[in-house]
Amino acid sequence: MRIAVLSCLVVCLLHVLPCSASAAGPVRIGYFANITHAQALVGKANGTFEKKVGGRVDWKMFNAGPTAMEALLSGAIDVAYVGPNPALNAYVRSGGKALRIIAGAASGGASLVVQKDGGIRSVADLKGKRIATPEFGNTQDIALRHWLKEQKLKPGSDLQVMPVKNAEILDLFMQKKIAAAWVPEPWVSRLIYEAGGKIFLDERNVWPGGKFPTAVLVVRTEFLAGNREVVRSILEAHLETTEWINAQPGKARKLVNGELTKVTRKPMSDAVLNDAFSRLLITYDPARQALMTSAARARDLGFLPRSDKAPLEGVLDLSILNQVLAGKRMKPVK
Repeated sequence: MRIAVLSCLVVCLLHVLPCSASAAGPVRIGYFANITHAQALVGKANGTFEKKVGGRVDWKMFNAGPTAMEALLSGAIDVAYVGPNPALNAYVRSGGKALRIIAGAASGGASLVVQKDGGIRSVADLKGKRIATPEFGNTQDIALRHWLKEQKLKPGSDLQVMPVKNAEILDLFMQKKIAAAWVPEPWVSRLIYEAGGKIFLDERNVWPGGKFPTAVLVVRTEFLAGNREVVRSILEAHLETTEWINAQPGKARKLVNGELTKVTRKPMSDAVLNDAFSRLLITYDPARQALMTSAARARDLGFLPRSDKAPLEGVLDLSILNQVLAGKRMKPVK
């Protein structure tokens, strides 16, 4: 037995055969039931992450970023697909110790949707209305509050901003108990097709080039330090899944629909899926400049404290991602 194990190790060290990395226990990955987390949904469905890691992956679903980051800070998960603002918040509040962003996941795919027959035709019509976001301090919540500030509208006095779970937003919208919602896909498309909504503002229209990070891939710093080969395997799975989704959009949408149906109990129509993906870019690039802009906006709103101990650029660690890209002869991410 000992000889066999030693022989395997020698083979691995000589790179004669590929060796899968595995952590001491299962790798715990957090994600949301959003199309902006397509790599997690597809990777969970087809087992890509388990194959790359060479062991069990425990998938843990969350409603929004702040809750997921609480789990990561407590050590309940190791890796997470999450919106940029909760990730940045956790990084700064921990003095730069909690996590690193190791890749991008999605760009776009978020909009302000209003009731089609609700009489909202201009920004002024939002006064006195109730607008929902998935969670207080999450990426869409901050995007809405920043935009409202630019429009000189104050939450709490001019209108009400309500943190509500995505599925509950759909119910409240259908009951006309809220006038609008700033949400990610597929909830944008579901509000349109299932609840009589219309897009008042596609968030891509307020970003240069229409690109901004909606989801990134983060890892707990302690896990990264002790499991770099496992993290490399996770990034290989992430990149492989990203490429597969973009090369096989039809198959990818079916897998995504299947995974989301397990949560919502109701499959989405082709129209909803097609519309949702049309407003979204599945990627591995975290869009550094837009990410830093998001951080500045969160800080301006008071969601992100100033900290000399945690310079924001330090949140990004793309070294392993770029090693994986170099192995595929692909351009590095800056």
